[in-house]
Amino acid sequence: MNLNFSEFSPNQRYHLMTQTIIPRPIAWALTDSSNGQFNLAPFSYFTAVSSAPPILMISLGNKPNGDKKDTLVNVVNTKKMVIHIASDQDAAVVTQTAETLPHGESELTKSALKTVAFDNFSLPRLANCDIAYGCELYEIKELGDVPQSLIFVEIKQLYINDNAIELDAKQRITVHADKIKPLARLGGGEYATINNSFSLTRPK
Repeated sequence: MNLNFSEFSPNQRYHLMTQTIIPRPIAWALTDSSNGQFNLAPFSYFTAVSSAPPILMISLGNKPNGDKKDTLVNVVNTKKMVIHIASDQDAAVVTQTAETLPHGESELTKSALKTVAFDNFSLPRLANCDIAYGCELYEIKELGDVPQSLIFVEIKQLYINDNAIELDAKQRITVHADKIKPLARLGGGEYATINNSFSLTRPK
């Protein structure tokens, strides 16, 4: 089957893209709503785009009613964000935190998730996540008719659970994905996990 994307609506394109760009990592993003509450939301239009500077990107649209999503509003206001890598055991609560809530109402309040202090960063991190990035806003780009907001953030602090890493003789860190058990997004309501991993040597 060969599909001409110009013949499809934006919703149809989204449906096709999310079913074929698989698996996608999930950014579980925590931001400060500036009212003593923290917003938490998952985004699977998410990737690393640069290492010098170390930049991550989240792409998000508006709420169903057209308002800006809380993640965007909050990071514009505070310039800070913590991005977590969720594990497969978090699938249900990750999905729960995708619910659209009124601005300032916290997904943390509606869940059993706990936060802990994030050393050397102003926002807390989720206690149950093995990986967390403390990030500062780098740039925001708007594109498309909807529009879509591309949030670029610079990594300032990285937390990795000690139980998931190994240090070699040169103190180089190896992160074991099978211990992180990262949750990935597929199409529709489908998720994926890592069942096995393997290594290959790149050609020089």
